[in-house]
Amino acid sequence: MWRDHLTEIIVFTFLFLLVSAMGFVAARWRAPRDMAHLDEWGLGGRNFGGWITWFLIGGDLYTAYTFVAVPALVFGAGAMGFFAVPYTIVIYPMVFLVLCRLWSVSHRHGYVTPADFVRNRFDSPILALLVAITGIVATMPYIALQLVGIESVLKTMGVTGDNALARHLPIIIAFAILAAYTYQSGLRAPALIAFVKDSLIYIVILVAVIYLPYKLGGWGSIFDAADAKFKASPAPGDGILLNANNQLQYVTLAFGSALALFLYPHSITGVLSSRNRDVIKRNMSALPAYSLLLGLIALLGYMAIAAKVKPLPGATAGSVDSNTVVPLLFDQQFPDWFAGVAYAAIGIGALVPAAIMSIAAANLFTRNIYKEYLKRDASPAQEAQVSKITSLLVKVGALAFIIFLDPQFSIDLQLIGGVIILQTLPAVALGLYTRWFHRWALIGGWVAGMGMGMWMLYQIANPVTGKKHFAGSAFPLSEFGFDTKKTIYVGIVAVLVNLAVAALLTLALRAGKVADGVDHTRPDDYFADEGDPRVVPGTDRDADSAREPVA
Repeated sequence: MWRDHLTEIIVFTFLFLLVSAMGFVAARWRAPRDMAHLDEWGLGGRNFGGWITWFLIGGDLYTAYTFVAVPALVFGAGAMGFFAVPYTIVIYPMVFLVLCRLWSVSHRHGYVTPADFVRNRFDSPILALLVAITGIVATMPYIALQLVGIESVLKTMGVTGDNALARHLPIIIAFAILAAYTYQSGLRAPALIAFVKDSLIYIVILVAVIYLPYKLGGWGSIFDAADAKFKASPAPGDGILLNANNQLQYVTLAFGSALALFLYPHSITGVLSSRNRDVIKRNMSALPAYSLLLGLIALLGYMAIAAKVKPLPGATAGSVDSNTVVPLLFDQQFPDWFAGVAYAAIGIGALVPAAIMSIAAANLFTRNIYKEYLKRDASPAQEAQVSKITSLLVKVGALAFIIFLDPQFSIDLQLIGGVIILQTLPAVALGLYTRWFHRWALIGGWVAGMGMGMWMLYQIANPVTGKKHFAGSAFPLSEFGFDTKKTIYVGIVAVLVNLAVAALLTLALRAGKVADGVDHTRPDDYFADEGDPRVVPGTDRDADSAREPVA
């Protein structure tokens, strides 16, 4: 009953309303020149410094779902849940090299989305459209999963009802508030709120990893309890160490997730809002500190085992909602007031990434679908207005995932999202370094990679839940004829197929002398910095770009 959690509800509501007020105030933060422009509404004026970018990108990547689902996976599957730690470690050296170039060329040409870059780099509106659609499709379930984090907190506090409307009404209200201040303030809202969100998360996790082991008998007792649980499980899993059959899956999932992370439109949006290249360099050097925090968060799963936490019932008969593990742990082990602070950290942790994701998806639609195919002469004010409206529709779509579908289905879609977004790697990430790939070959590679990925995902079943297709991202190698029980991450196989087809088609198309369009970027564009002149379409500078393609 919610009355048993009154203190937690009051603390949660107070902090939630506080950051909502900050979201509305953010419209006047840092003196925007004109909010009726995507540079201001969608990218915060492209003027965020080191500290703001640190909190924005950190708040963008470490979401409510991370704080709920990673320990829930460790709670249920053991060592496999720690795949998130190495992938957030290896990603930053890679993106250090790539994102500085993307920021520079986007600063020079005024690109708002990765599809803008692909459009001019490869002179292909079709390829840009595929990149835009891929980004939107991969982002939608990611936004929905932020709702899973909020819903797990609300369920733990007893704020649920007997019918669908009563059960989802608190989430609908929360996202309505989010939609209102995002519409008004754009990217400035999550940037300002991220300060509060990350501060709360750090406080809660640091207190948890010091206080809970002391209360539960020390780390030795915690790991012993986890080891005993997995050894006694009727369905053999990894336990606290990986078994031989899952090691390949672990490695490929970690590496594939690392490749995918900064291909997501919301990650790129956070980077493009930075003031200059040095801001990105400093942040890519410092952001691994979040990986330490993530490792501590994952350990909450083992603490929940030691505390004998029993997840709340799931949406279907006989199932359990593993996403409630961490909220229940806090509810059982902390005083009510601090549990309320922890719940607020999770709830606010959903708002920041959800806002950035909806803005990024809206920018893709506006720049690469609306302006390219529906209204080529759209003014900056019209672009900003369309993006605002689209961001509202994206949030409504995310709500529909939760209201009309089983949340477990949305979780499966998130795993599929990584496979989908990886298919933009050749055009976006490799395109920043080389234009060797033919534009039609990249389209062919995208089709082949996406087709391979979808076929593999369709074959994956889950005997525990009874789901026959799209039940995860671990593909059994026995399906390829290997005599083994090992599995591999679908995204890695799909993107390798993508690259192989793109390379072979490029050789064939170049041999056939098929026209490859014009590269509208120059070598110095990839090293431009703050204060360098911007390209104005229709000027001689733009014409020079067209005459000097990059090899």
